[in-house]
Amino acid sequence: MRRTLNLTVIIAFVCSACFGQQDKRTPESTEVWEPQPKIVTPGTTPSDPPSDAIVLFDGRDLSKWVSVDNGGPAKWTVKDGAVTVAPGTGDIRTKESFGDIQLHIEWRAPEVTDPSKVSQGRGNSGVFLQERYEVQVLDNYQNKTYINGQAGSIYKQHIPLANACKKPGEWQTYDIIYTAPRFGTDGRVVVPAYVTVIHNGVLLLNHVALLGATEYIGFPLYKEHGDAPLRLQDHGNLVSYRNIWVRKL
Repeated sequence: MRRTLNLTVIIAFVCSACFGQQDKRTPESTEVWEPQPKIVTPGTTPSDPPSDAIVLFDGRDLSKWVSVDNGGPAKWTVKDGAVTVAPGTGDIRTKESFGDIQLHIEWRAPEVTDPSKVSQGRGNSGVFLQERYEVQVLDNYQNKTYINGQAGSIYKQHIPLANACKKPGEWQTYDIIYTAPRFGTDGRVVVPAYVTVIHNGVLLLNHVALLGATEYIGFPLYKEHGDAPLRLQDHGNLVSYRNIWVRKL
């Protein structure tokens, strides 16, 4: 009983001292003034890059991209401010490598001309972060497929919270926040990659942890890597892209 009483007295004394210190504080004592955040000028519209962005495609050429197959010039078609998959030419990737990024990319699935094309056969492409982790691009407007493979999913890993697809032929927007994985000295992942995906202004994935690199067959696994390019997929469909820019975080 004595020990309990002594402990109560000590706690009361400490709390009284704390509150006494707080009474002497001013509003200014909890203000932080330095260092000031850097100034970034926003774009005129949500599609326009802010002042510190790296523009990867501005509608004119693919000078910042190469073919994944041979490292030569990217062979996709550039026309009317957009770049469109040239089926059979293979994936393309950026010349520059990235880690943590904010990515803005707009895409358009082709209008449906063959009604037999359903599920994964309609408007299929993909945005691969660090060439390994795929955010699925797919025409899911009135087009059902397996839900861990629909538009905005982390392919075969994370299911979107919603289906925000517009009609095929209309431009759509992905805004993606990506945090790269961290690896220990033994090559094992110690902090997984995290992704947030906003599709046409609708939150689909909220800071989800990735289980490893995207696999078509089998389960995802991590293998140690550093910064790596952004990659766009040739899945045989005439998917188009425009207004591609990133901010390094």
